Amino acid sequence: MEYNKENIQWRESSFKAIIPFIVFVIFYFGFSLWTSDFSRIPMTVAFIISSAVALILNHKEKLTKKIELFALGMGNKDIMIMCLVFILAGAFTASAAAVGGVEAAVLIAQHFVPAQYMVLGLFIISALISLSIGTSCGTIAAIVPIAISISQSFGINPSFVLGATVGGAMFGDNMSLISDTKIAASRTQNVEMRDEMLSNLRIITIPAILCILLYTLPVFGSSTHNINETVLTLDNFIKITPYILLLVLGISGVNVMFLLFFGTVLNIIIGISYKMFNIFDAFGYIGDGTVSMATTLIVAMLAGGLLLLVRYNGGITYIIQKTGGLIKNKRTCEAGICFLVGIINLFTANNTVAIITSGSIAKELSKKYEVDLVRTASLLDTTSCVVQGLIPYGAQILIATSLASTIGVSSFTILKGMFYPVLMSFGLLFSILRTKNK
Repeated sequence: MEYNKENIQWRESSFKAIIPFIVFVIFYFGFSLWTSDFSRIPMTVAFIISSAVALILNHKEKLTKKIELFALGMGNKDIMIMCLVFILAGAFTASAAAVGGVEAAVLIAQHFVPAQYMVLGLFIISALISLSIGTSCGTIAAIVPIAISISQSFGINPSFVLGATVGGAMFGDNMSLISDTKIAASRTQNVEMRDEMLSNLRIITIPAILCILLYTLPVFGSSTHNINETVLTLDNFIKITPYILLLVLGISGVNVMFLLFFGTVLNIIIGISYKMFNIFDAFGYIGDGTVSMATTLIVAMLAGGLLLLVRYNGGITYIIQKTGGLIKNKRTCEAGICFLVGIINLFTANNTVAIITSGSIAKELSKKYEVDLVRTASLLDTTSCVVQGLIPYGAQILIATSLASTIGVSSFTILKGMFYPVLMSFGLLFSILRTKNK
């Protein structure tokens, strides 16, 4: 029999069905704590182990049927669309890097930032670049070396410059139209990314303004030094044109997949026009960019398969029923969604995985308590970025500490100077408290 969601007979609520989730958390988080290294256990392995447990459960069902259901979940329409966007995002990011778009963006931003507002400048530069390229990790890798140089040259506390850099990167991760967290949040709830971005904006506007005002204080700047004057050329502005078009047209509501494809083509045209590479080199960059998304694609598909099996065995129903004891209305539903994705993010140290894992449960809860799905996507996205920005074993802070190892910076050193995720968490809390119950 060929299965689809219309002819599946879902089983009754069962605690046993959520055991794969528990195995996932214990396996990934437990081994990571044991080895004191959260990069030691590949996320794909954790999902394979928990998926195997899900296939073993419910021994009364034939293994063939369970595998077919797992495959159906992997091939879910929303999962596949999400994967396609990930692929195009990888192609765009790689092609933009090949033409020097990131370096050009850094030079332009650096050119207009006065020395007395250096920490503020790093926050804004990091935010703009992350907003443009859609990856906080890539932004941190590009900006941290500059931040370290600024700290040493101008005598600014490294906590401030690195905290501002990572905080700004998390702003872009939360707001960028090509961020994997935004793609995951919008696709799991089947809403437009533009709408979800505008919903995010209502949550983070005040925290962002407060953070900017905070970084204008004298303690965060240097008034006795000057940065070497950067010389801008027309080429610098041409190289960032794809980023600008992506941002402007994306806000205007143009389909994100078209934008990513168009931006990739534009990057290729710019690169070939400036004789940076030939067409075959361009194909190579695009190929490398798409391959770089392989882990994310595999995790997304494995998560889709695992979630369908958990749902089939009554796990989603069980979670909703048990959560329902705490959730009484629309406001507590929103708080419950934030708690769910936050806990998963805390254990997995990956905000995209946390969103993909909790997305279907959040959608079911939202329908039950009449929470708008755009709002749900925004809560998933923003909460995961808050948690990801504050955990010392997250990829963002680990990258920053690795690049700053020459000056002896620890994860907690960076956390002491990172104010934006904390302010964002208050913005999120205030937003939930303002929710009116029907």
